[in-house]
Amino acid sequence: MKQTTKPRRGAQALGDFTADRSVLRLCGLAVLAGTFGVAAGWALLRMIALINNLVYDGVWSAATLRPGGVLHQGHPALWTVLVPAGGAILIGFMARYGSEKIRGHGIPEAIEAILLGGSKLDLKVAILKPISSAISIGTGGPFGAEGPIIMTGGAASSLMAQCFLLTDAERKTLLVAGACAGMTAVFGTPVAAILLAVELLLFELKPRSILPVAVACIVAAIERNVVLRPAPLFPYAGAVIINPLHALGWVGIGLAAGFGSALLTIMVYGVEDYFEKLPIHWMWWPVFGGFVVGVGGLIDPRALGVGYPDIGALLAGSLAGVAAIRLVLVKATIWAVALGSGTSGGVLAPLLIIGGAMGAVLAPLLPGATPGFWAVLGMAAMMGGTMRAPLTATLFAVELTGNHLILLPVITACMASMAVTVLLMKRSILTEKIARRGHHLTREYSIDPLAVARASEIMATPVQTVPTTMTVGEAIDFFLDHGAQHRAYPVIEGADHLAGLVTRSDILAWIARDTPRQTTLVDQLAARHVVTASPHEMAITVASRMITHDAPRIPVIDDAGKLCGIISRADLLRVHHGVVAAETKRERFFAKPSPRRRSTSPKRSIIPPARVEHMD
Repeated sequence: MKQTTKPRRGAQALGDFTADRSVLRLCGLAVLAGTFGVAAGWALLRMIALINNLVYDGVWSAATLRPGGVLHQGHPALWTVLVPAGGAILIGFMARYGSEKIRGHGIPEAIEAILLGGSKLDLKVAILKPISSAISIGTGGPFGAEGPIIMTGGAASSLMAQCFLLTDAERKTLLVAGACAGMTAVFGTPVAAILLAVELLLFELKPRSILPVAVACIVAAIERNVVLRPAPLFPYAGAVIINPLHALGWVGIGLAAGFGSALLTIMVYGVEDYFEKLPIHWMWWPVFGGFVVGVGGLIDPRALGVGYPDIGALLAGSLAGVAAIRLVLVKATIWAVALGSGTSGGVLAPLLIIGGAMGAVLAPLLPGATPGFWAVLGMAAMMGGTMRAPLTATLFAVELTGNHLILLPVITACMASMAVTVLLMKRSILTEKIARRGHHLTREYSIDPLAVARASEIMATPVQTVPTTMTVGEAIDFFLDHGAQHRAYPVIEGADHLAGLVTRSDILAWIARDTPRQTTLVDQLAARHVVTASPHEMAITVASRMITHDAPRIPVIDDAGKLCGIISRADLLRVHHGVVAAETKRERFFAKPSPRRRSTSPKRSIIPPARVEHMD
């Protein structure tokens, strides 16, 4: 009989991580990704300044914006109402005749490219996204620049990755590296950008992915200090009071931000649903959103544009009371309408302003603190709850302000905010759009139980077998007349040495071909290879081999070729069922159970007991 195909012994070097030398090549490419992110940030900020200075002041200048430009110098003129709508017309044309992916704030598109598009973004997106966002923000759109820069940096890095012989996972790593470098370029928050990758973009935590992302963010932070401005962007030196009363205040503002986050998400997608019902093409929707933005600018000019000066005023404590109430109401309204209309712009800066203004409004009701303290917590909690990335929001606030003393209050508020949003809403503002396109994703990380279980722990043993001396006729009778319990049986030669595998499909084929009944199994199966596994291999490797060779079951043999057990698809599913049971089955061990509820269950394990088959 032809030798069976055996697994490569020792081919799988087990360890805590799976990274190899290829990560060094990715880190080298990540240096370029970091530079692309900074270049995207520099170019977009200059374009925003140029357009803003041109349309509102009539000045051809890409210099750094004055605080809000002409919009903060008294009451704006009535003609400024039409400026955001005019910019929206251009964006609508660019989206329809260029690329529809420029619509929105960019992060859902980046996630969709990672999960469904092979981590490939095209050249159109890399060019049109920053231009459309610059037009939107420069003409008064209430957005931040970070979302478009994240999309642009990711697109540039994706294009670079497509020039090299890389896997899908490696392209994803470089796309995320460029995206996070773009965030670092805008805010000077490399650690928060790395955490954003972990919590939102990578969908894994491996050295192969996190090291290149870190390299890109570090490079971007260093280059940013040269071409943009040193961090922190919004310095805050306020003191922190730590006591139970203030801790309740931290939780309180986090809960308020959580409900606010849910409301903002509902508003954005409620507006989008409304626009879906309009009997006009979607390219004209941003025009209506732009008109609402213009009207909002007449009510409160601070609500227009990126709004970085507003963040500084909130942290300084100079923006409070009625002014803060007006800002949060106008900013939230025009932002939700504009974003729901499908225009181009980011979400981070608006969330910071809305959350900071909310903190400033609630400050009189909370324990006394340094001016701007509650605004800082409101900013971080609104970001953490809406994006459901509390660790990112926490480190973001620390790096943005340069004040590590706020770490404990901020993490408390962010976690409280996230607790509200995950209980109230199934999706975040970033993933709802993907879900509406018919795709499901989960942002919960856990270890695949197949990656920690060995074949010997899940295989069925002992195994019922048939001898090589069995004839085709005896095999047919065994399967049909004697009620064979299984779909396949290992064929054994000598002292339990595997010689092949006979299945029900073989029996049906032999009957259909009228195969001579006196032919032995050793002759009938001589030319067939059998895919096998080693008892020391990981279950995830066995599962991959099953898919590769379309093998419903795989015999497990030792180095000498002796049969040890067999693994079927059901055995692999049983491992995952053990995880479900660990999440859902409740048991009490120390309290005395009632006689009716006395448990006789064995100890729980991520790996269920192996299935048992019987030998002949």
